[in-house]
Amino acid sequence: MATLANAAELIGALGQVEGKAEIVGGEIVLMSPAGYAHNRAAGNVYVSLRRYESETSRGRAVSDNAGFIVNLPHRKSFSPDAAFHVGSPPGPGFLEGAPILAVEVRSPDDYGPAAEQTMAAKRADYFAAGTAVVWDVDVLRGGGIAVYRATAPDHPKVYARGETAEAEPALPGWTFPVDDLFD
Repeated sequence: MATLANAAELIGALGQVEGKAEIVGGEIVLMSPAGYAHNRAAGNVYVSLRRYESETSRGRAVSDNAGFIVNLPHRKSFSPDAAFHVGSPPGPGFLEGAPILAVEVRSPDDYGPAAEQTMAAKRADYFAAGTAVVWDVDVLRGGGIAVYRATAPDHPKVYARGETAEAEPALPGWTFPVDDLFD
């Protein structure tokens, strides 16, 4: 576990990393670049979240590679593929606190038992940090969105192509057609 001084040093070092990374287990963990389908899906979700932001003035849509600083014993940051944040405006630095909605789009390595355990642990971290809803977006195999809520973290609602996903209670009234992941 990182001490406060070490956590501050890690957060400072995180700002110097080129590319996407998170602080987990007292270390900066680099994340591989996204492929086209992954990036396009995350971008399409972000655009929809940006419209919601404009319509509601409730918070801010956040695109890929933004850093959210949290204070968990074994995790100090998140960098979701898309998110919505309702905390104070961050200025030029990282966002403080967890997003209310975090969107994680699966990469080719995000399949199989070990990957499922890693993803479940990350969702648990999101919920422990205060995230209300986490989306697990699959554009490579299943083509759907699993919506996990802090109130029922082990019982996702799964939306397939042809359906419209939501992020209740995090974003009241906001919906996203699953087919829009693929345009």
